Amino acid sequence: MELQSIKQRFGIIGNSEGLNRAIDIAVQVAPTDLSVLITGESGVGKEVFPKIIHQFSARKHESYIAVNCGAIPEGTIDSELFGHEKGSFTGASDARKGYFEVADKGTIFLDEVGELPLSTQVRLLRVLETGEFIRVGSSKVLKTNVRVVAATNVNLQDAIRTGRFREDLFYRLNTVPITIPALRARKEDILLLFRKFANDFAEKYRMPTIRLAEEAQRMLMNYKWPGNIRQLKNMTEQVSIIEQNRLISHDTLRNYLPQIDSVELPALYRPLDEKTFSSEREILYQVLFDMKRDMLDLKKLVNELMDEHEHKPVSEDHNYHVIREMEEGSILKSNHPAKEEKDKFIFQNHEDEVLIEDTEEIAEVSLSMVTMEIELIVKALEKHKGKRKYAAQELGISERTLYRKIKEYNIES
Repeated sequence: MELQSIKQRFGIIGNSEGLNRAIDIAVQVAPTDLSVLITGESGVGKEVFPKIIHQFSARKHESYIAVNCGAIPEGTIDSELFGHEKGSFTGASDARKGYFEVADKGTIFLDEVGELPLSTQVRLLRVLETGEFIRVGSSKVLKTNVRVVAATNVNLQDAIRTGRFREDLFYRLNTVPITIPALRARKEDILLLFRKFANDFAEKYRMPTIRLAEEAQRMLMNYKWPGNIRQLKNMTEQVSIIEQNRLISHDTLRNYLPQIDSVELPALYRPLDEKTFSSEREILYQVLFDMKRDMLDLKKLVNELMDEHEHKPVSEDHNYHVIREMEEGSILKSNHPAKEEKDKFIFQNHEDEVLIEDTEEIAEVSLSMVTMEIELIVKALEKHKGKRKYAAQELGISERTLYRKIKEYNIES
């Protein structure tokens, strides 16, 4: 059958390559009993293709049932699809056949199949593999010979990764995939669809057909159409009813296209998120406050240690000089002509001129902000055995910031 006659029969408007390819695959797979998975964004017209598959199959004289899986509550979906026995649950006053039983020898279209609960996915997988199912509240195995065509507007691969969809069911449904292109990928079809909808609404509401000025046509074709064909149809109906002037200008059309100003820009750049700056600034403040607290603790410790040394008796064999240098109240400085060292207790032996560190092994304390930051980073890396992700979490900063600090301070990690 010719492609154009198929479009006329099923009300398909457009000549884009992606659309023609989808129709061609649907016609070719129709005579088989293979499962088909139709994917595409919401509003692209996925519901037409199961009808094409059914009408061009050997099942065209049998039942065709379309089920919106996302519209059926989770508690009743199994009963709707597979039926139930009398008394199987509250309100089940009679036995009832499910869609798979009613559609025996025909075709069932499962729209929004990605919304099925996991328990229902197991039942569906059994039907696809063996043709068997069990009514809710029964133990009797029933058989059905039904062709399944499914559709979804969500990425099932992502759903599989997050545990919301069974991988084995995906491959069983996806025997033959058909992808319906979004309207923004069919720019050559936008004006055709607009004219078709405008004529339909003019006839429905008994009023003259609306037309688009040249600038308005360009705007229509450059718009991104997040709602696809459904959005274009709704917009055309709104304009047909509301506008008195039948020639729609650029400025008039702008009122019916959300966010048209941002869409018309030839190029967009992603502005920096102010929250990012706020978050990093808060982290920096927290780090500085923590460092200030640590410095105060260190000063207190140094003062205590100095007090202990001031009251410690000096050995007769050695002449020790321990003098504290004053810088903001607590820094060491020696009057001895030997080499001075900051923030460190030094014992000067005049007999052999050898520098000996305090036997209490008091660590050199640097009150430099940079030095303190380096020490914190090194300690965090050592604690987590060089794993920057966990070290960054320990420090309360992002991994990117930690990497920059490591590179800036030339820290070996």
